[in-house]
Amino acid sequence: MKLLILGGTQFLGRHFVDAALAAGHELTLFNRGSRAGLFPEVEQLHGDRLQDLSALHGRRWDAVFDAGCYLPSAARRAAETLRDAVEHYCLISSISVYPHIDGRTVESSPLAALSAAQLEGAEALATTGGSQNGGGYGAAYGGLKALCEQTVQALLPGRTLVLRPGFIVGPYDFSPRLRYWLTRLAEGGAVLAPGRPERAVRMIDARDIADFALRQAAQRRPGVFNTAGADGLSMGQLLQAANIACGARAQLHWRSDAELLAAGVQPFADLPYWLPEADNAMMEIRDTAALAAGLHFRPLAETLHDTAAWLRGEPAQAPQGLARERERALLGLD
Repeated sequence: MKLLILGGTQFLGRHFVDAALAAGHELTLFNRGSRAGLFPEVEQLHGDRLQDLSALHGRRWDAVFDAGCYLPSAARRAAETLRDAVEHYCLISSISVYPHIDGRTVESSPLAALSAAQLEGAEALATTGGSQNGGGYGAAYGGLKALCEQTVQALLPGRTLVLRPGFIVGPYDFSPRLRYWLTRLAEGGAVLAPGRPERAVRMIDARDIADFALRQAAQRRPGVFNTAGADGLSMGQLLQAANIACGARAQLHWRSDAELLAAGVQPFADLPYWLPEADNAMMEIRDTAALAAGLHFRPLAETLHDTAAWLRGEPAQAPQGLARERERALLGLD
């Protein structure tokens, strides 16, 4: 296939390029060129999707992969430019489009909505350079993603594939999610582990999303699919497997939700993947439709091993999440 990749190649886009090249597809990358030198064997087109898509005019591709669309205006600009140039449009959205998430949330569940003022504010933030990624839009993020979906679906009816992941992990993920745990466990010693070990968690390797998207593009399959991760994973299993991937030098010491909240520990911000039980229902969302369409998950141990290996090759960064001194105090080690 001839494939167009819109947006950056830092994380998910990078894995999509790797998977597509391994499968022998012909690729074109369109981005701002901030990662010059990456994939020199691939055709590179430079531009800013918020302002100028002229480099795409007069070209045709079998499918487009769009992993970095956060504004409905950007979705409209891309879809209008490409609707006569592609047969299939894959848009990466998010489970954040659901205002309420639990085990009963499916693709047809109600979506988040934005007021006109919220939309105007988000668009203004982007045009002033205030945000280049989803994290900068705060509470408006889910509603923006829902509008992006609806915009592309309206302009390319029957040709749009929407994937709704949750927490994406794997090599090249610079977020603190797995980075915190893999870095902390690699240091060894007594490690604070949050909540009940049996509490459900859910995540998906970026490479599994890329593989699924490629297979759907080959079939020109449209639709909407939750792609949040495999069932049956607990916080205890995650941290035990991560400890093994880091050399098994750490000892986990579990502390209850009540104890951590009373001490002012911030869920997810201080300790990634920790949510109090009352808020943990979002980890119960299922990928039933995507599994029926061929979504596969690689073993957790592979994801953790590969991510830990990547981190070992990265320059050292300041510790993220819970400060080490505070962790020691919470464990009564001071």
